[in-house]
Amino acid sequence: QLQLVESGGGLVQPGGSLRLSCAASGFTLDTYAIGWFRQAPGKGREGGSCISGSGASTYYAGSVKGRFTISRDNAKNTVYLQMNSLKPEDTAIYYCAAGSARRITTVQGQCANALVYDYWGQGTQVTVSS
Repeated sequence: QLQLVESGGGLVQPGGSLRLSCAASGFTLDTYAIGWFRQAPGKGREGGSCISGSGASTYYAGSVKGRFTISRDNAKNTVYLQMNSLKPEDTAIYYCAAGSARRITTVQGQCANALVYDYWGQGTQVTVSS
């Protein structure tokens, strides 16, 4: 069974850091592009970061650029999202998604479109509050 599982969410103060993990089971991630999305209460799902299958290219939305870093360890079948300088507006449920690296490109942020992904995790809550 193909599955993505996010972990690492929690409560953090403004200015703090968290590292999210997205672990795959039932398939290997190295042929998949991975995106991190988030959904805040009452808002739509927003694409924030994504990474190519090889890890050679990445994309960041303006709201997270310079603060978040996406990386992958294909040997561990895991993708990470390092989140620094967190703000209250980063509060959301964070989801990772996987889609064929043959179809998905980081060019012009195509990978930030939720529609290009085939598999989704259940999400992990991130709350930034003092």
